[in-house]
Amino acid sequence: MDRVTAAQVFVDIARSGSFTATADRLSMSRSMVTRYIEAIEQWFDARLLHRTTRKVSLTSAGEQCLADIEPWLEQAQQFVADINPSNELSGSIRLSTSMSFAHAQLMKAIHQFMQQHPKVSVDIDLGDQAVDLVKSRIDLAIRIATNPDPALIGKPIALCRSVLVASPDYLTNAPIIHHPSDLSQHHCLGYNNFGNPVWHFQQGDTHASAEVSCRLTANEATALLQATICGAGISMQPTYMANQYIAQGELEAILPEWQLQDMKIYALYSSRKFLSPTVRALIDFLVQYFEQHPWDVAKS
Repeated sequence: MDRVTAAQVFVDIARSGSFTATADRLSMSRSMVTRYIEAIEQWFDARLLHRTTRKVSLTSAGEQCLADIEPWLEQAQQFVADINPSNELSGSIRLSTSMSFAHAQLMKAIHQFMQQHPKVSVDIDLGDQAVDLVKSRIDLAIRIATNPDPALIGKPIALCRSVLVASPDYLTNAPIIHHPSDLSQHHCLGYNNFGNPVWHFQQGDTHASAEVSCRLTANEATALLQATICGAGISMQPTYMANQYIAQGELEAILPEWQLQDMKIYALYSSRKFLSPTVRALIDFLVQYFEQHPWDVAKS
């Protein structure tokens, strides 16, 4: 029985905690998964997993085995790739990201990646809330953050700038905005997962903050963008979404001389989970793609 595949099955079960979940992820029958685990336990002459009807967990021997197997498995996969560089990427990737970034930027990149690698399939889970990558069986999460979760490995793939925007119709009858403090006189649109919003600005060495009151809030940027276009008020939007509407004249940038805090867009994956060559290739592809397709061309 293939020891590399057996090792991959063991590592996946150690993280998913489920024979069924691992069978689904690796596209094999549950009975085959069981056979691989029985084989690897026979090779190590030790019980590696506690099995109950509700839970699968590592034994102490399994924990030690996992620490040794993960780097070995990565080396084995890299060795195969090195000696056979023409080997086609294959397999599935389960990816988590926000609706706004997927809609505005990511899907074009994913489409191009899949065109280059026709044996790869991608399943995308949309949502702005952080998810447990292991429990949700997520291979890769694309998230915007200032400080990503330290329990995860994060590789920056692009820079996320933000801008305040409003529609021309809204601004026609609204008070003029000269300074961030003037925002208190305006209808602002906010994200409901941040509580009472305070928007922070910088102009050279000068810092300013504006506590805004939001009658309309949402937990997703795309909804607030559409409300802004409709004239509902002023919102803070990532430039990867807002730039095209500013260029088309549907939105106007507010206080463009004041800079909002930049964040990074990260590709995140579990620090304890084996990273497949296919996922690693996607990360490298995204870094290169967004270098070649910047949305802040004028500012870069």
